[in-house]
Amino acid sequence: MDPLKFFKSSKVLIIAGKGGVGRTTVAATIALSASKVLDKVIIVELEGKSSLPNYFDFDSSLKFESQRVANHLEAMRVTPDDSLIEYMQDHGLKAISKRLVKSGVIDIVSTAVPGIKDILVLGKIKQLEMETDYDLIVVDAPATGHTLSFLLSAQGLIESARGGPVKVQSQEVLEMLADPKRCQVCLVTLPEETPAVETIEAAFTLEDKVGVKLGPLIVNGIISSNLKETSLDNLKLYKEKLQPSEFRAYKRAAEFIMGKERLQQDQIDKLNRLLPLPQIELFELFTTEITLSELEILSKAFEAGVKKINDEFIEN
Repeated sequence: MDPLKFFKSSKVLIIAGKGGVGRTTVAATIALSASKVLDKVIIVELEGKSSLPNYFDFDSSLKFESQRVANHLEAMRVTPDDSLIEYMQDHGLKAISKRLVKSGVIDIVSTAVPGIKDILVLGKIKQLEMETDYDLIVVDAPATGHTLSFLLSAQGLIESARGGPVKVQSQEVLEMLADPKRCQVCLVTLPEETPAVETIEAAFTLEDKVGVKLGPLIVNGIISSNLKETSLDNLKLYKEKLQPSEFRAYKRAAEFIMGKERLQQDQIDKLNRLLPLPQIELFELFTTEITLSELEILSKAFEAGVKKINDEFIEN
């Protein structure tokens, strides 16, 4: 599939996954890849503690107002408080909006009405999708458990609200989530037992309960050493040139990496069997931090993975 076709298949791409799987890195990778073929892309941070500014060599934290972080790419942070202030200002309540937020009213209301914080954030994403000229909105969603409640909030509020702006907002958010041309969710996982199991469960829950279309599965952190059993035989050729301790260390390292690769492949095969989704594989980068240089490497791997996807996946 041509990457341009993939990025134009849906206006909102929500990146979700278990904590620790590299969700934010993948979201940044996808946003950077999209910015190479689209005119205007934005990545939206929800949790407020991500490394996005570091990734793009951006020297300040993100704000509710969008900021340019790369060519054709902007970034912003969306919180319930900021979304509430904007909503009230848009409805003629500018004078009291900030005072209400400072008073902690949003926390009081969220206790009485579960899901109200999430619907405020989703409402802002819907507003970006409907009322702005962004070609793609990449959302760095919360960890999987919160993502499920986050995306289910609209349905819950529709069922509990009798009417008014909350119900209207929830209905409009649900319409966005249910339309694959407007919104899709890409799950991120590691090729490990626990993340793989949670990803499989999340995939079926998202489709069955939320009704959102799932994009390709992103398998992150794959080790690819090109070591084979013959590599150990080749190592023996150097045994006499190495100290015994050196030889044992090299041998243990090679056996460990090969064993890790086998375990990862087992999980990749399981994901292939149990989830009818194309996979995009991103390899492990052995570095202490991710910057724009590392994102460029990952974006090329992502684009290569997109090219392997059949066009029918998007069309269906």
